[in-house]
Formats: sequence, C-alpha cells, structure tokens
Amino acid sequence: MLDQQQQRELITKAGLRITAQRLALVKLLFADETPRHVTAEDIYTQANKNDASMSLATVYNTLHRFTEVGLLHEVLVEPERVWFDTNMHNHHHIYDEDTGILTDIPAIPLSEMAVPYLETGKQIEQIDLMIRVRSQPTSLNP
Repeated sequence: MLDQQQQRELITKAGLRITAQRLALVKLLFADETPRHVTAEDIYTQANKNDASMSLATVYNTLHRFTEVGLLHEVLVEPERVWFDTNMHNHHHIYDEDTGILTDIPAIPLSEMAVPYLETGKQIEQIDLMIRVRSQPTSLNP
C-alpha cells in the first residue's frame, strides 16, 4: 500500500501538479499493489463514498491525464466504455461478456505472433489483444 508520501511522489514524478482530486484518485487506484481494472464510473462512486467529493467530469479528466503521463493504461472494451488499468507491464486481456469482468493474461511474445507486413521505417509500438468470452448456449435438444 502506498503511503501518503509515495502517493505524492507518484504524481510529481509523472510531471503533474498535486491536487486534492489527484491525491484522492491515486489513493483509490493504487491502494494496494494489486493491478485493477476500473471505469470512471467505478472510481467516481468510490471517491464519493470516501468523502472525496468530485464530479464525474473531474474523474474522467484526471483518469485520462493519468493515462497520458503513463500512470494508467486505457483499455477499450466496448465503443462506449473505457476501462483504466493500473498494470503498466506488457500484457493482454480476457473480457467475460457475461460477468463484465476484465482479467489480465500474460503477453504473447512477438516472435509467436503473426505480425502483418510493416512499411519501411515503421515499427510496432504496442500490441493490444482482447479475448472476449461468453457462456456457450445450452442445447435444448435431447
């Protein structure tokens, strides 16, 4: 668990100014060292339950800013819903459409992937792999 000094250092090392809102969100996001997947709505609800009253717009803006400076990774699960991931190591995801749970899986080595032809002068910056799963329909036929 990050103490208050470590929370402040995380913000300043990312090149950001310390604000009450940023401190509150860092405390929620990095309460322990377990990687988390959260939506802005999740964090908004948690913040307001913990007396860190702020608007949903402030939460969105802060999470996007944290993403820009490398504190979070944005995971697009659905066109209208973005998740924020505290695990900044190279990895992929499985999304369970039945439960709405997003789970980390280890990254597949690039040497094992079929990589498309790249134009001269281009290099792979990042590979995002999302595996979507759902329960198989049960057969009603005997």
